[in-house]
Amino acid sequence: MWCLKLVFPLLLIINEVNCQWNVWLPREISAMTNSCVVIPCTFIYPSGIRPYRGVHGIWYFGQPYPQLFPPVVFKTRTDVVHESYKGRTELLGDLQQRNCTLLINNIGAEHSGKYYFRADLGGANMYTFPDYSELKVLDQPNIDVPEDIVSDNELELMCSAPDNCPSMTPQVQWMYTDYLPDPEFSSEYLANDNSAVLSSTLRFTPRPMHNGQLLGCRVYYPNTTLVYERLISLDIKYAPRSVWVNVSSEVMEGSSVMLHCEVDSNPPPRISWLFGENELLWDTASNLSLSLDDVTPTKEGIYTCVGDNGYGIMNTSMYLAVKYPPREPVVNESMTVQEGTTLALHCSTQGSPAPTLTWLKDGELVGTITADQLSVLEVVEITPQGDGQYRCLAENEHGRASSSFNITVEYAPVFLDESKCTVVREGVQCVCMASGNPEPTIEFYLPDLNITVNETDGQYNFFSHTDGHTTTGMIKLREKGERADNGPAVNVHCSVFNMYGRKSVQLELQQEKKYMMAVIVGTIGGVAVIAFIIAAVRYVGHNNKKENGNPRQDVVLENPALYYSAVKKDKQNLRKKVLKTELLGSKFNSILEETTGEDGDYQAVGSMAGMERQELNYASLEFIGGRSKKGASGKKEDGSNYREIKAK
Repeated sequence: MWCLKLVFPLLLIINEVNCQWNVWLPREISAMTNSCVVIPCTFIYPSGIRPYRGVHGIWYFGQPYPQLFPPVVFKTRTDVVHESYKGRTELLGDLQQRNCTLLINNIGAEHSGKYYFRADLGGANMYTFPDYSELKVLDQPNIDVPEDIVSDNELELMCSAPDNCPSMTPQVQWMYTDYLPDPEFSSEYLANDNSAVLSSTLRFTPRPMHNGQLLGCRVYYPNTTLVYERLISLDIKYAPRSVWVNVSSEVMEGSSVMLHCEVDSNPPPRISWLFGENELLWDTASNLSLSLDDVTPTKEGIYTCVGDNGYGIMNTSMYLAVKYPPREPVVNESMTVQEGTTLALHCSTQGSPAPTLTWLKDGELVGTITADQLSVLEVVEITPQGDGQYRCLAENEHGRASSSFNITVEYAPVFLDESKCTVVREGVQCVCMASGNPEPTIEFYLPDLNITVNETDGQYNFFSHTDGHTTTGMIKLREKGERADNGPAVNVHCSVFNMYGRKSVQLELQQEKKYMMAVIVGTIGGVAVIAFIIAAVRYVGHNNKKENGNPRQDVVLENPALYYSAVKKDKQNLRKKVLKTELLGSKFNSILEETTGEDGDYQAVGSMAGMERQELNYASLEFIGGRSKKGASGKKEDGSNYREIKAK
């Protein structure tokens, strides 16, 4: 209504016909505890009403209904007021002038609330206005803080105190501003609806470091002991300024690891863990941990922690390395190649750290050692010696693994040095040996007879044997060849062949001086044996005669190595025994001669070359020893001991 906006002096000249019961007072008013407050109040009433015995007024607290007996704050007709307002209230306005301004002294927190004015014009002309003034009793100053304080944006804070007590004027000052960057201060006096406020404004640019810092405002009344303070904690909003994660780490395959992330921001950010582009975990917090169990090599890689709080975004990454022993290497398949082929042998594996790869052939090192997950061994123009097992060995500090394969090299036949002809008892034996893959076939050719000898021909005792890639062929010629002046005694050619080629060579006859040396050695050996036996017989006979004195007495030897017989003094008998021994020496010489040959079927040459093959009669020395007893068959009539050399 327009009449509510009129100031007090003008109310007296308002056209009373147009006014009704109305009141004007501030809707809200504040005061500091233990100070005072003045509530401005102006009211009007209908012009047709004539006050009966003047105008009286009543102030109620809490509610405007007298029938509910609200607390009486002030009453003009009597001093009956509520206990809490005794001696505290005073009417400053003149009700006759329609001024109902109220003073409350020494107010406390219990006086906060709504205050209603009731006009009493006498008789039935009493009216309680529904409008009210709400009093707020403060125990600390008010600080206006913006909802969001953003880092690096200028901030303006206002601290205010009510100035509604005429007898007391407040003073306002800021506290704990020394750490602020370039603070600025200003003061201002505001009056609104007859409610006055004194304020002080602080301006500065906050930083993330100021988050959580204390800032204070103090209000005091000079010449009094009244001091009021308020502290606030700065809530500075700022984007993530640091994201901390584990340093890059190494873990063993199959183990567990915990990845930690801490983000410095306000408010707390949404933290998420990413592996590549996949989000593994998220939460709104200042820190977040990601647990990885039973780690496998597939979990090796870059892990990123991202913090986003709406004011900014930041991320930090780490690398997780998974250590594990080498896997079984992947190598070439087993292969068969032709001699001269160039090969590239591959070996690949996985391991962490990168394994060393070693190439072995039949257990021997070949090539170089490579510290990588791939190794290529180049074999240039492979030879038959390249045939065998190839193995790739992968090793690192956590273990080893290997894989192998075989290479079979096929090649044309090659003659071996053992190919030759030698003299044997029946004639000449020719041996031909060749290596090749596939195994070569051997044929003999006799140019003088224009005859080819192979496994289908049994005339020359053809024999063939294969061992691996080596084939041995052998024939025997029943008659010896006679040595010519300018050539060998025999003329034998050997031919070997397989799918890759054929070769022929003339076999050389082995030199015969080897066999002559065998005869000489055998003869000397036989003579040495005969001499040893004669010396032994004489030595034993001499000792028996010397020790016993009587050769007819029984001979008892204590633990002898051998028992030797006494030898008769009869020269004729001794000669017979020597002849037998000579026969033994001859046989021994023959045996020795045969063993020095290269084939057990070889026949010695020289003086023994014409002997026919026959079963040997070996001479043995049978020593019958022991202690002689009475009645033994070995004792002669004269009681002498004897030993006998028999031929079995």
